Amino acid sequence: MFKGITFAFPWILWLLLVIPFLAYYYWRTGKHKEVSIKYSSVKMLSEFPKSLKERLRHSPVVLRLVAIALLIIALARPQSFTSGENIYTEGIDIAMVLDISGSMLAEDFKPNRLEAAKKVTDDFILGRTTDKIGLVIFSRDSFTQCPLTVDYPVLRGLLKDIRSGMIEDGTAIGNAIANGVNRLKDSKAKSKVIILLTDGVNNAGEVDPLTASQIAQTFGIRIYAIGVGTIGEAPYPFQTPFGIRYQMVPVEIDEAVLKQIAANTNGKYFRATSNKKLEDIYNEIDKMEKTKVEVTSYRNAKELFYGWLAAGMFFFLVEIGVSRFVLRKIP
Repeated sequence: MFKGITFAFPWILWLLLVIPFLAYYYWRTGKHKEVSIKYSSVKMLSEFPKSLKERLRHSPVVLRLVAIALLIIALARPQSFTSGENIYTEGIDIAMVLDISGSMLAEDFKPNRLEAAKKVTDDFILGRTTDKIGLVIFSRDSFTQCPLTVDYPVLRGLLKDIRSGMIEDGTAIGNAIANGVNRLKDSKAKSKVIILLTDGVNNAGEVDPLTASQIAQTFGIRIYAIGVGTIGEAPYPFQTPFGIRYQMVPVEIDEAVLKQIAANTNGKYFRATSNKKLEDIYNEIDKMEKTKVEVTSYRNAKELFYGWLAAGMFFFLVEIGVSRFVLRKIP
């Protein structure tokens, strides 16, 4: 009955202890009360059936005690509370811009640069909860693999399908940034981020990388640029008539341009030389770009004394009705 109920004035409930004393007082006074007419014996009356009035003779007292108990509970002001949290999230919109040119098949990362980048990108997506994330891929040209979404399973599925050779080979960094900017420019998010991952030098496309970064800065978009590749040379697989052969090729990353791209947008440049280093970079970006979550707790009280008060008044009225009409005494 009282599950989930609290009382504004719980000390008033101590008055309920009066109820047993009133019941005892009624029993004691009734037991010693002098009758108006005395008989030497009432044994012969036991053969007659008890009337309704006789059966109800104690009901007024019972009704009154119940009414008093209910009114005491009402005075203690029973209440129920509902509580919860209002959660406000200040989301981040992120465009993952991924190089899929042929050089991303170099195996200085295991199994190669592209698969290593796909894995850390997938782990990064798994770590987000409310942010909208889009996926842009590029080689000689650039296109949107997935628009901004919070449907992470779909996004991860499209990421998994990426492979080198989907676009004609080349490295159009400027076009890729411009595509990412196009995904984010109309966003209402408080923070807009491009994570650009490449292993080469811009050698294709119509948009200059630095010009694209300035456009990103105009729209308030921050760019984290990641250069992928070991220092020096990396093993690259070549298809020959005799099968796959590996040749060491020089690692060429235009770090000066990537650093300037990041600087133009108040971002940061990173160099990944191994799988572990690449994981650490994404973890660092993940920590820097955390969604702001504000939680406001609330607790609402609902007054329940109205029902108890009404029930107490009802029993009082019933007690008066029974006393005045059903058990009315004739002088």
